[in-house]
Amino acid sequence: QVQLVESGGGLVQPGGSLRLSCAASGFSFSIYIMSWYRQAPGKEREFVADISSGGGSKNYADSVKGRFTISRDNAKKTMYLQMNNLKPEDTAVYYCSVQSLAYWGQGTQVTVSS
Repeated sequence: QVQLVESGGGLVQPGGSLRLSCAASGFSFSIYIMSWYRQAPGKEREFVADISSGGGSKNYADSVKGRFTISRDNAKKTMYLQMNNLKPEDTAVYYCSVQSLAYWGQGTQVTVSS
């Protein structure tokens, strides 16, 4: 059974940091590109970042470049998103995904507010 379980969300003040995790099981994690997406209230889901199977290639949305860092640990079957200098506009539910398999996690809420 395929599972993608996100964790690490929460409430943080502007300028703060959070680290999201996505624990995967039920498929060959190490051979797939993994992605983070987010969906803010009233908006469409949008791409945040992705990482190649080996971790050597990463892509970011312009809105998060220089602030967010995606990484993965294939031995632990886990992907991460380090989010620094958070802004109120980063408030959203964050999802991990295997786009090529149309797998999605249940999401974790990130709220940036003073």
